[in-house]
Amino acid sequence: MRVAVIAVGRLKQGPERELAERYFERFDEAGRKLGFRELTIHEIPESRARDAATRMTEEAAAISAHIPDKSILVAMDERGQNLDSTVFARNLGRWRDEGAGHTIFVIGGADGLSPELRRKAKLAIAFGSATWPHQMVRVMLLEQLYRAATILAGHPYHRA
Repeated sequence: MRVAVIAVGRLKQGPERELAERYFERFDEAGRKLGFRELTIHEIPESRARDAATRMTEEAAAISAHIPDKSILVAMDERGQNLDSTVFARNLGRWRDEGAGHTIFVIGGADGLSPELRRKAKLAIAFGSATWPHQMVRVMLLEQLYRAATILAGHPYHRA
């Protein structure tokens, strides 16, 4: 199964980018042994439209262009479910075992994801009830992907 993160906005050089790269590399290495063929990240430019609805619509169109048919779509959304790491890993492993070709995680911009994208998502996940900057969400998501791989592999990284 291929895993992708599609995020509105870019990570500039700095500690967030370094952490994201670290977890990206760790997942890539651990995931290949578990049947995750690749991890890709697509950065979508933030819309410059004047109103929030138009920005979300434009960003949703750009995001949708990177989503292959029959993908499992996971929305990172502050209204989503708070999953513990074991449940997150179980979902990822189940989708892989069911033969899903792609699992796509989407991170919206400052206005969030369009209602249309949220409706298409098989699952919406929140990292607590707080609102997080998209840069931090990306780092936390990549860490959770790596943690999921270690849980599925029985590696001691996850101690719960």
